[in-house]
Amino acid sequence: MATNGKPSFGKKNKKTHIICRRCGRVAMHKTKRICAACGFGATAKLRKYSWQTKNKINKKIRK
Repeated sequence: MATNGKPSFGKKNKKTHIICRRCGRVAMHKTKRICAACGFGATAKLRKYSWQTKNKINKKIRK
């Protein structure tokens, strides 16, 4: 009998995302090689939508 509760969550200890070299955020998926924040790896254009606002704090941190 396989358990799906508390014991399963103990195995979730690997990093899924690494630092993106375009935007500097920890949003680059390790296996997919696509950044969830800026879209690097999937497209040359910056990932942006009309409903979202990017933090200006992040820009100060990475430069």
